[in-house]
Amino acid sequence: MIKLSDYNYQLPPELIAQKPTEPRDHSRLLVLDKKTGAIEHQHFYDLLNQLESGDVLVLNNSKVFPARLIGRKALTGGQVEVFLLQNKQTKTWECLLGGRVQSGLAIEFSRGLKATVKQNNQDGTWLVEFNKSKAALLAVAAKIGQVPLPPYIKREQQLTGDKKRYQTVYASDAKVGSAAAPTAGLHFTPKLIKAIKQKGVEIIELTLHVGLGTFAPVKTENVLEHKMHAEWLEIKAGAVKKIFQAKKDGRRIIAVGTTSCRSLETLGQNYKGKPGDFKCWTDIFIYPPYEFKLVDALVTNFHLPQSTLLMLVSALAGKSNIDKAYQLAIKQGYHFFSYGDAMFIR
Repeated sequence: MIKLSDYNYQLPPELIAQKPTEPRDHSRLLVLDKKTGAIEHQHFYDLLNQLESGDVLVLNNSKVFPARLIGRKALTGGQVEVFLLQNKQTKTWECLLGGRVQSGLAIEFSRGLKATVKQNNQDGTWLVEFNKSKAALLAVAAKIGQVPLPPYIKREQQLTGDKKRYQTVYASDAKVGSAAAPTAGLHFTPKLIKAIKQKGVEIIELTLHVGLGTFAPVKTENVLEHKMHAEWLEIKAGAVKKIFQAKKDGRRIIAVGTTSCRSLETLGQNYKGKPGDFKCWTDIFIYPPYEFKLVDALVTNFHLPQSTLLMLVSALAGKSNIDKAYQLAIKQGYHFFSYGDAMFIR
């Protein structure tokens, strides 16, 4: 049994970042050596000095869409918040719903968008059928939807820049599908990426559409009883070949974010040498003790207490190292969570 309470810690509320650091790469960077436990305090732009020629940096190029829609109940006019998670069929989505809802509820939005609540999935999510196909719905969401900022970012209103800022600079317009940003990537700037390439670091992209799986709270005291929600993963054939060649060559594979880490480990566990793109739904859950197949190092943010992400970084760096690093980060006034500072676990 792995106890959920072992992954708890006390965070002063004022250390929860409410807005991002500007410029992006001026956030702080805690560098943790997973072998020795040694810690250095730097800035994110110093990541360049932590990388070596031949390293492989793996980015998740999924793009966040404005997944938070505010609608009204067709009969009573009461407000309903609909958070789009995953497209299950042409017009059917898995969603989070806010407000008093039940199966059969009709919801109306602006711009002619309508929906009917079809089914309670009994896991906190609902199946909702819309009157528009995926492409048409995303087009409407782009106009009326809000950026799905996490609930711990408490502002009276969203900053006008959130739609751009809560997005990595390398997010692909061809890879729209994340309900939340792969936040470790928010620290990168085009200038920093260019400098990293010039240093001889190979940059590889994959796509994991971030859904509820990454952020759903663990509600069981025995961590082993937690069930991850599946997320869609795609890695191009050329990228797969480069990743395994790098591993064969003994070069460091550095995941940017826990989403890239989970993607690489899904590949490491399931790849059978079949040619072509690697595509699948993944619900991989990484916790100590876990033997990493591909990932050697990780760029990441500071994660919520009792979260699956905190368990993942504990598996990579060692729980005692993470406990020590988090307590020091709190003492040093680092900012935590999505818009917060970063760690480099090497």
